[in-house]
Amino acid sequence: MSDVIKRGKSWQARIDYYDKNGKRHFKSKSGFKTKRDAKLFTSKMIVDKQTKQFVSNKPPYFYEYFWRWFKSYKEKVVTERTKLKYVNTYKTIKKYMPDIRIDEINREKYQKFIDDFGSNHARETVAKINSHIHACVKDAIYDEALTKDFVSRTTLVFDKSKKRKVDYLNEKETIQLINHLKKTRNKRYASKYMILLAVYSGMRLGEIQGLTWEDINFNFKTIDINKSWNAEERKYQPTKNESSTRIVRVNDEILNIIKELKSNDDKIVFKGQFNTIPSSRAVNNVLKKSLSELGIIKQGFHFHSLRHTHVAYLLSHNVDIYIISKRLGHSTISTTTNTYSYLIDEYKNRSNEQIESILNDMNIYTNKDTKVN
Repeated sequence: MSDVIKRGKSWQARIDYYDKNGKRHFKSKSGFKTKRDAKLFTSKMIVDKQTKQFVSNKPPYFYEYFWRWFKSYKEKVVTERTKLKYVNTYKTIKKYMPDIRIDEINREKYQKFIDDFGSNHARETVAKINSHIHACVKDAIYDEALTKDFVSRTTLVFDKSKKRKVDYLNEKETIQLINHLKKTRNKRYASKYMILLAVYSGMRLGEIQGLTWEDINFNFKTIDINKSWNAEERKYQPTKNESSTRIVRVNDEILNIIKELKSNDDKIVFKGQFNTIPSSRAVNNVLKKSLSELGIIKQGFHFHSLRHTHVAYLLSHNVDIYIISKRLGHSTISTTTNTYSYLIDEYKNRSNEQIESILNDMNIYTNKDTKVN
């Protein structure tokens, strides 16, 4: 609450506030020449409870609001890797929209941000940041900090030359790697078993690290992915998101290989000779060495590339993209198609040839019964 009071020939602005115990206090400022000036001051200022000084009552900058939203609603429930992505979005908003307050931003200003940022960034990068901001905006509307969804009906702009190409092994290389790992595996070292499972299942590294024997149903040939392993904090944590919790079907061969690691005194599937779960660095070193021994040169190929390899293999055998999306634990099929658009385009020509063959067959059957008069 605030009011203005006439003090002799000038006006005084007075603003009240409550301390942490709920006790009411007043802070005033005198010397305003007109009542209007005093009222304008009270409309723009509040009292900081800590310093007991007047501070601006302006709405926060949008990047400030985004950061508060992230700390309140996202930080506690996402993985460390995902947190870094939100931090990157925050830094991007601050860099490109440093002076725009939450009550000032609109669809036109946001489109300009997308235009500027997207001009030299890949589609995947722009889409990820846009999705973070859109989630924040929807919550802001719910909390009545905003009245309109300014992200809706804007157009994603991106640099087509920066289209990300996922790194994967072709079918021949995949078979070579599988055979090599089978021949050289040693149950005292879990890394090669983890690599094999990644190729066969498309699971993420944290999901594989977090597997326990109760997650594997050898009768139904399924793996229940219900948690992930946090290597930094050495503890289990939820999967990347809700859709990542899933059950995937595998085959007898990989299950029989994994079964070699089973012991009676441990619930964890993948443990190395030092009774620890192999780290990202450890499995990537084994993967890099294995590829080198096979003469397969793939710069930048790492454990997550095995997930891409799994997708490439399924696509090459005409598995439906919707089924692949569910298998990967993606929340929407668009996530899959955007991530693997490069791979999908590669197999498009094969599909086109198949379609042409089908149409030719149609002509064969119809021409039999068609006569030209």
